[in-house]
Amino acid sequence: MYTLKGELKVINDTRQVSDKFKLREFVLTTEGDYPQVIQFQASQDKTELLDTLKVGQQVEVFFNLRGREWTNAEGIVKVFNTLDAWKIDLLSSPNTTSNDPAF
Repeated sequence: MYTLKGELKVINDTRQVSDKFKLREFVLTTEGDYPQVIQFQASQDKTELLDTLKVGQQVEVFFNLRGREWTNAEGIVKVFNTLDAWKIDLLSSPNTTSNDPAF
């Protein structure tokens, strides 16, 4: 199990990949001297974890690291990694004040 904290940068719509599999991707930007832009996926019932979240919110993502091999047409083996989110905790929302033009 791994965790990572950061700001939600992108939340994609849920995609129905097959009759029995759905997937939702999202992107987190980490803080620090060298911020990283990291893509995660949530699958099946975990796609609903993102329903109440919004871009700009600070979250902590709990995830598993998964890897798989694939052999291309030329016989070259490639390895793909996936960060599979299974829990997302809201840490804070973007600050809003009465000076915010959205008010």
